[in-house]
Amino acid sequence: MPPSEARHEIVALLCDANFQHFRETGAWSHRDGRPFTRVERETIFKATRADLEELKSQHSRYLEYLQKCEEAPEAVLCFLVPFMEQLDEKNLGNAHALMTEGERAEFDRLLRLMSEPARPFTPYTF
Repeated sequence: MPPSEARHEIVALLCDANFQHFRETGAWSHRDGRPFTRVERETIFKATRADLEELKSQHSRYLEYLQKCEEAPEAVLCFLVPFMEQLDEKNLGNAHALMTEGERAEFDRLLRLMSEPARPFTPYTF
């Protein structure tokens, strides 16, 4: 394995580690509170720079996702403004009728971000 390649099994374990608990107690555990097994502790100590960089990259993407979820209500309103400006009878159904297929897809994406609970941080998801 080239040194620049992150190893999925180690990155997944790092993604599930409760770093706050480790900082407070020095004991490794999963985010759900289960302690790491001996094998998991041995595995985590084999993490390379590439593994840690991949963890950092995935966590950064997750933080961007959370930011988009937080901004979604305002984004929906800004998205709808040009459609509402074209309408005499301003309602969502009429605005939706003016949208292209691509605009409807974007509108649906924004609505999902706004209405669904934020997903938990999971390796190789974001």
